[in-house]
Amino acid sequence: MVNTSRPGGRITAEDARTANGPVPGRWRRSPWAGYAAFGWAVVYGGFGLVAALTGTALFYRADEPLPVGLNWIIVVVAAAAAVTVSAAVRPWGRRVPRPVVSVTLIGLCVVSGAAAFGLLMDVITFAFAQSVGSWTATANRALAAIGVVLLIATARAHRSSATGSCPRCGAVHPPATARTRPGPAPAPPRVRVLAYAGAAAFLPYAAMKTTWALGGTFAGVSGAQALATMERNGASEVTLTLERWGIDATALLAALGTFLILGLVRPWGQIFPRWTPVLRGRRVPRWLPLTPALIGAATLAPYGAIGLVYAALGTAGAITVSRGDFPTPQDALLVTWIGLGAFAVYGIALAVAAWSYLRRTRPVCVTAAPGGSPAYRGPAFSASPEGG
Repeated sequence: MVNTSRPGGRITAEDARTANGPVPGRWRRSPWAGYAAFGWAVVYGGFGLVAALTGTALFYRADEPLPVGLNWIIVVVAAAAAVTVSAAVRPWGRRVPRPVVSVTLIGLCVVSGAAAFGLLMDVITFAFAQSVGSWTATANRALAAIGVVLLIATARAHRSSATGSCPRCGAVHPPATARTRPGPAPAPPRVRVLAYAGAAAFLPYAAMKTTWALGGTFAGVSGAQALATMERNGASEVTLTLERWGIDATALLAALGTFLILGLVRPWGQIFPRWTPVLRGRRVPRWLPLTPALIGAATLAPYGAIGLVYAALGTAGAITVSRGDFPTPQDALLVTWIGLGAFAVYGIALAVAAWSYLRRTRPVCVTAAPGGSPAYRGPAFSASPEGG
């Protein structure tokens, strides 16, 4: 029983462990996370093992396959994930120090995230070309991304069992009888400013690409030359057709990215606005903006940051910058700064905006007092309870 006789009706971590504590002999907390993460580890490990034994490369640098021996990393990571997830959710795992399990789960998330790098580029390539460079490499990135989500869910469940907090809302309280979602609210001012900066970072990039699409010249390259380069590099017919119509595909993606980041920091990103037919007034499912936001941030932020280091070293003369299809190395550097600078600023801003959105829209739990009024209200309580 939860002790409700404390002054102010406070709920302590000890009470919460009693109320929400793990049931011996069963998967603890969020059972779906543990089972799903373990199943993912088995599937991902089998995928890596088959690829290693058949000599199929899963890791690529640009279009060049890396040594097949790297596939064994997947097998090792999957095996470690299976053992760690079991320790996190099975009773025998109580004999393992909790910090060891937590740190290992975080480490596995980082490694899986690195393996998933480039998934956004695959999605974009498929959208415009209906194909990707390597289906096995794309499958590897997709499986790794799924693993990141499941490992994070397992880590949260493990943390909840350690602190006695609710696995759904993260607060300490008696067993919840209802779950609410906070009302729509904008992000804090600093987050909004950063989001606006991220959106503005795409303006020079979009202007450059649109100039080429309209037949103009920038950095010594004309629109006709840019189109010829796209044809030579195997751009899809959809991309080439849009380019001939004066519409650059990547400029369109930049516009969609701007729409996404603004939605993450404004209230209309939580409730469909009036200008959306059929859906207006309904809540926006959290996964709808968060999925592209998290994938985009995990791809663009490191890609842009590494590119900026390359551009800085090239500008300082520490390395030689390939001019590619540009007349001079200086032209190539200018385009590099514009493109990768936009990716870096936008990627970082997108990560911050997504984190803010995740926290602002997180459901909270409500428990009812004997008189019928809520005895506990989680942070950012909203008066629109959902059954839970």
